[in-house]
Amino acid sequence: MIEFVLRRLLAALPVLLLVSLISASIMELVPGDPAALIAGQGATNIEIANIREQLGLNRSFVARLGGWYHDLARGDLGNSILLNRPVTQAIAERLPVTLALAGFALLLTVAVGLPCGVVAAVYANTWIDQAVLTFALIGVSVPNFWLGLMMIVLFGVMLDWLPAGGYVPFSDDPLGWVRCLILPGISLALLQVGLLARITRATMLEVLQQDYVRTARAKGLPFISVVGKHALKNVMVPVITVIGISFGLLLSGSVVIETVYSIPGMGRLLANAVFGRDYPLIQGGLLLTAAVLVLLNVAVDVLYAVVDPRVKYDRR
Repeated sequence: MIEFVLRRLLAALPVLLLVSLISASIMELVPGDPAALIAGQGATNIEIANIREQLGLNRSFVARLGGWYHDLARGDLGNSILLNRPVTQAIAERLPVTLALAGFALLLTVAVGLPCGVVAAVYANTWIDQAVLTFALIGVSVPNFWLGLMMIVLFGVMLDWLPAGGYVPFSDDPLGWVRCLILPGISLALLQVGLLARITRATMLEVLQQDYVRTARAKGLPFISVVGKHALKNVMVPVITVIGISFGLLLSGSVVIETVYSIPGMGRLLANAVFGRDYPLIQGGLLLTAAVLVLLNVAVDVLYAVVDPRVKYDRR
């Protein structure tokens, strides 16, 4: 198992380097000059040129990219152009916020989507099944930014039940931390709840038709025991795959939700970096996000063997 994890991590290194190369190449094609943004509207061409020289933006793209890779080999992601601080420091402050939001949304996704999918399969072709499918269809159809705005108006402004935006660290106020994550967590998770419910339903329907399930029921075992102990275990492998993909989608979807709810996370940080042409921050943020997704995929592969003992990893 350890050898498998190490092989996967080593194989991910070229992927991470390719992500950084693609992101840097795309930003090079985007119009705009960070030096002009920093200098302001009334700046002269000489002042802008001096800022470009101070930031190293007057060098060629290849030279800047080569220097970035050289610093990366030493564990240095460079300095943010707009924030004037190390990229690692800026990411370290924002990443826990995004992980908390994505983790909270993932918890809602599993807590709601998995039971809904199982119930829909158990009561297939009934009004319960139709209700779950309708809910799942709404979940995958409603844009999360629109849902976020509507929830702010309803629960944050009209009813004043929950905060309409902002973020409270868990160490400062645990209850406030939960309250400020409820609305953005629901807005972010609704799409994944619908997807997980549909996948779970389809997989559970297939499993319930297997011979071992019929045998278990013929032996007189309670139906709840058959579903929970026998059928659900064999559903978990594809469900874990969907959960892993969902977490990656939740991380990417946090860009919009953090902007809607004014949450100081990685998504909002990268959005501001794109608008400000902050190349080191964009490259460092995307590289770290890709690394998190790679680690997530490795964790999902390991969970396969934990959930299903039949899954073995070849040592070759």
